[in-house]
Amino acid sequence: MEQSYISRTSGITMKDKIGYAFGDLASCLVFGLTAGILNSFYTDVLKISVLGTLIIIVAARLWDAVNDPIWGRIIQGAKARPDGRYRHWLKVFAVPVAVASILMFLNVSGFPEWARYIWAAFTYVLFGMLYTCINIPYGSMAQVMTSDDKERSALSVFRSIGSVIGGLPAMLLAMVCYRKVIDEKTGEQLVINNIKITTIKPTVVLIGVCVIAVFSVLFFFLCHKMTKERVVTHPTPKQKGEAKRVIRALLKSRPFMAVSIASMLLLAAQMFGQGYNLYLFNCYFHMPALNILPAVFQYLPVAVIMFFASKLGNRFGRREVCSYGVLFSAACYLLLFVLSVFGVRNIWLYLFGCLMGGIGTAFMFLLNWILAADAIDFNRVTYGIDDDATSYAFFTFTRKLGQTVATILINIPLLIIGYDGGRILYENITTNNLGTMYNASVLIPAILFLLLFVFLRFVYPLSKKRVEELQVEKERILREENAA
Repeated sequence: MEQSYISRTSGITMKDKIGYAFGDLASCLVFGLTAGILNSFYTDVLKISVLGTLIIIVAARLWDAVNDPIWGRIIQGAKARPDGRYRHWLKVFAVPVAVASILMFLNVSGFPEWARYIWAAFTYVLFGMLYTCINIPYGSMAQVMTSDDKERSALSVFRSIGSVIGGLPAMLLAMVCYRKVIDEKTGEQLVINNIKITTIKPTVVLIGVCVIAVFSVLFFFLCHKMTKERVVTHPTPKQKGEAKRVIRALLKSRPFMAVSIASMLLLAAQMFGQGYNLYLFNCYFHMPALNILPAVFQYLPVAVIMFFASKLGNRFGRREVCSYGVLFSAACYLLLFVLSVFGVRNIWLYLFGCLMGGIGTAFMFLLNWILAADAIDFNRVTYGIDDDATSYAFFTFTRKLGQTVATILINIPLLIIGYDGGRILYENITTNNLGTMYNASVLIPAILFLLLFVFLRFVYPLSKKRVEELQVEKERILREENAA
């Protein structure tokens, strides 16, 4: 019996899986810094206002709308190198990405106000551009490491495991980078409105960022060394208007747009929690050293569910297990909000809610990338789009939008309660405002997860049956292309 094309271009090993996980581990080492600590660094160290922080992030996303598709087209049109079509770019951009991440956390608080804003905007945009340069080829690698649907599902799980591990150092840094503010009159810790005042130690942050950046380079090189591209692809010939044609097709692709928006909402919820908890644990719970615990509790279920997420997704459908999982998470956070309305709030209840919510989001977190790969297969079968790099560039851009959404959602409650990074107006933070701060911490994730459920269950159309049909259609197309 003749071997299928998909089986001939499959057969990933455990070395491939671990190597591919190292790639997202490396990415999240530096990206986690922007999610977990950059907002606080801007407001508390550089004394950039909450509004100024919002403007910088939104301006960077406007530039990404231009930059990301351009880089996707460059990658798609580039010739394959001896070390691979996409793997090659990991070793090219590993060091520049690390350097850019360090530049973002230089303490330039002594600069004039206008210079601090310019420096923050320049370094943040530079990091975003370089991160795109390495993240697009890394994401595209899954399409050429194997043609098999189930093997890609396994890669999605390992990639997600890598991202969990990669995000932990930034959380640990956020936990140890605070110091007490001493009242000059009493010599004891400054207390305003019953809030024990702490601030970030910029030197500790910079040392931690440098160590994290060095390890990111190491893991990018390990990813390059341990993975193999099995599917032969060719550069897309440059044709006038081709980029617009591809982007138009992506925009009208219901599966691709649905999973892009769903991924954006998932990242927004994750990054909101990581960034907002620095303020919540500092101002509300008065325990800044424990701000890592919500993320730990949210990711604990991943350590168990990762062993059977792929199998459950293959058996019952990825869309199905992911959508009902996030619905459960939404219910957990809504319950915390209802209890808060009746005055039931404490740190252990909050952490328990994070743990329960983490059980629901674990499936989407682990299978997010295979949902995207299925949508890309749909685009190839339906619209003839053989442009993985541009597709992942678009997908990467929507995930960056998730970071922007998170930044907005973090800073709006801070504006409401009177938190000003330039002056840190703790005097304006009242008991009522602190209640608003807590309510936002549980209501915002609940809303984001409800929206995520709607997009996955009712907009994303690739059910288990449809995914199986896509594999048959993809086999036919691959045979025809490689017989030519």
